[in-house]
Amino acid sequence: MTLGGPKKRHRATGPSGSGHLSTIAVIDSSLSDKSVAEVNQTRRRTPNTTGAAGSDSSLSDKSVAEVTQTRRRTPSTTGAAGSDSSLSDKSVAEVTQTRRRTPNTTGAAGSDSSLSDKSVAEVTQARRRIPNTTGAAGSNNIFFNDSSTADVILRLFVDTASSTESSSDSRSVDNSPSTSVYLHSDILRRSNYFSALLSDRWMGHSKLDDSDNLFRLNLSVPPTPGSFQSHLTVLELLYTNDFVNTIDSASAALDLLAVALELLFEDCIRSCITFLEAVPWTEEEEKRVLNLIPLMSEEESNELLARISPLREDLCEEMLEGLIHSAIHNYQNTAYVKAFVAKILKDFSSRESAKRVLEKAFNMSLKKVKESLEEYSSPDFRGDHNETEAIQRLNLHKAMTNGKHLLWLVERMIELRVADAAVKEWSEQAAFTADLQRAFRDDAWRNMPPGLPAFMLRCTCKLANAVAAGTILATRPVRRKLVEDWLPVLVACKDNVAATLPINKSLEETFLRIISTLPMSDAQELLQQCLSFSTRNVEDCPHLVTAFNTWFRRAAQPLNQDHGQMR
Repeated sequence: MTLGGPKKRHRATGPSGSGHLSTIAVIDSSLSDKSVAEVNQTRRRTPNTTGAAGSDSSLSDKSVAEVTQTRRRTPSTTGAAGSDSSLSDKSVAEVTQTRRRTPNTTGAAGSDSSLSDKSVAEVTQARRRIPNTTGAAGSNNIFFNDSSTADVILRLFVDTASSTESSSDSRSVDNSPSTSVYLHSDILRRSNYFSALLSDRWMGHSKLDDSDNLFRLNLSVPPTPGSFQSHLTVLELLYTNDFVNTIDSASAALDLLAVALELLFEDCIRSCITFLEAVPWTEEEEKRVLNLIPLMSEEESNELLARISPLREDLCEEMLEGLIHSAIHNYQNTAYVKAFVAKILKDFSSRESAKRVLEKAFNMSLKKVKESLEEYSSPDFRGDHNETEAIQRLNLHKAMTNGKHLLWLVERMIELRVADAAVKEWSEQAAFTADLQRAFRDDAWRNMPPGLPAFMLRCTCKLANAVAAGTILATRPVRRKLVEDWLPVLVACKDNVAATLPINKSLEETFLRIISTLPMSDAQELLQQCLSFSTRNVEDCPHLVTAFNTWFRRAAQPLNQDHGQMR
């Protein structure tokens, strides 16, 4: 009977009851002296393949004996042909050659003190479950960290000393925490870094172990949390191309991008940048993006820079202008929007930019108020009376609305202490204040709500208070003009429009305080215009009494208390 494999042993029973082998399988267990000598000679020639671990991996005498004994026990597979079933010299050579090709997987490049055996096993096990989709080696049987087919051992070590030496110099990294992975040169060439390292020009710098034909490379890893895992993940992506499932957050994309840029892995770089461009970042992630930008090409960084780099220097001011305009004109619930924009202005880092934006908005609103009031003060009576009256009312409404916006801008400027230009501009409105006085004396105002007068007086009061308190350091001419131009408006408002406005007395007190800062001659002229501040009961206007008493006390000083005596 002929079998397709080794002959089975058949137990036969005889009269003695002892078992014996069937004669169908004729076993030649003899081994010639020449064959034994060849096996021993082969063992002596076998080099040590343990790598840096230094352990002797040669076949021991016991192993040789076991091989020989096994060959003696091996039944013939030739069946009834009766051919010699002894292990040929060629078979012995194949066993020895197979042992030479099998790399030592117990830490050939040094012990792993940063990645546990369990972690390496998990990575390898996960690798076996993920099919190869690259086709770089032309075979689906090539896997990440596969010691049986690898031709490169890559040692990842922690660069604790931040050495400037080449990462491929093993002498500088022998004592660093490390781990080793088994890789394939055909796959590694997807990385331009490894492609150059494995090229003919640099191959001499890589350590080739003649015992197992493996190239041994070293790669430094920054001593930061997760660096080992990020490097292992990028190396595995060389095999799997599974970017979609691997890059699942901005943080993960940044971790992998740093490694991909280091290894010049273009496919991974593009995938990370594409993901980062499409998702929001935290402030910390944005800082990491900025740190990686210099490592990218211009084409790669353009998409990310568009999000974080201004196209023009005045972009912030343009944005603030848009916010102020929207807060003033575009929303019905302006109070909420104005409150939010006020916070933005207060927290803005550049006070000079905020000042320029607010001054521009202030001048525009003031111009609109002045234009509306000029049109009201000089109406065109050539049309229908009713039409003219409607236009007059529209002009007043426009002036009042822009006056409301003007007040909000003044408050923001004072809050940021950038109202110097506004005070100066407000003190140079002789024509505007004259129009206001004429408008307030118009009989038509008596039938209208005092919106515009109230806003104008409140703006004046805010600015005057800032000057009197020293928040705004106005020059003496500015202080004089501020009182000189706006005091008549206050008087006209009290006499004709709204005598009982709460703002009136506050503004009176502020004007008197500013007058007290002026020279005696200026104060004398302006105080005479303040008599309208008096009330029926003298006790109800103590601020006016105090102002005149102060002036008379100063005026009564003896002339000899001058500069000459002080010297």
